[in-house]
Amino acid sequence: MVVAARSGSQSELAELCGGYWTPLYAYLRRRGYSVEDAQDLTQGYFSRLLEKGYLDHADAARGKFRSFLLTSLKNYVANEWHREHSQKRGGHVPVVAGDAEKFYEAAATDLTPERLYERNWALAVLHRATAALAAEFAAAGKQRVFDGLKQFLTGDAGELKYSQAAATLGMSEGAARVAAYRMRGRFRDLLRAEIGRTVSGPEEVEEELAFLMKAL
Repeated sequence: MVVAARSGSQSELAELCGGYWTPLYAYLRRRGYSVEDAQDLTQGYFSRLLEKGYLDHADAARGKFRSFLLTSLKNYVANEWHREHSQKRGGHVPVVAGDAEKFYEAAATDLTPERLYERNWALAVLHRATAALAAEFAAAGKQRVFDGLKQFLTGDAGELKYSQAAATLGMSEGAARVAAYRMRGRFRDLLRAEIGRTVSGPEEVEEELAFLMKAL
């Protein structure tokens, strides 16, 4: 995804920016910036990212892409923000500030700005994998099954809930368990695929997956 975005793919650029907007915004808010300033900083940073070719400096051999973004944001804030204070929300990057502030307000208050960034990155990856899974079920005409079983994506929610989900979906409890097991397997595949889009090779996926679980 990073390579495609660097090559000028508008869809990949939009998805890349959208996926990291909230984590970077949350980092700035925890650094003490107001809602408006954090929005302007995040928006200005992404505008510079696209206009000045910052992605050309993203090198997998030098570390994870999420770390590259945070470091380059810090440099932008320190060195360029005072020259670009007139860059307001809008421009070339979709703004998701409303959702970003909601996520920030729900975050634990004892996290450092860096840890909050990592946690929001992990949540954003989980959200995209869940959305991809939901889209697959919807395309197969199984939206109701997804809605009934999505509570089991992260593990066993208990005997009573399985029986309740089975009754709602009109299937046996055993069938509900099997369906949930298969859903979790597909979710893990999609999660690994999502992580794989911003690492240099498959050998790094498990490492990033472990980091994601720790960040949560």
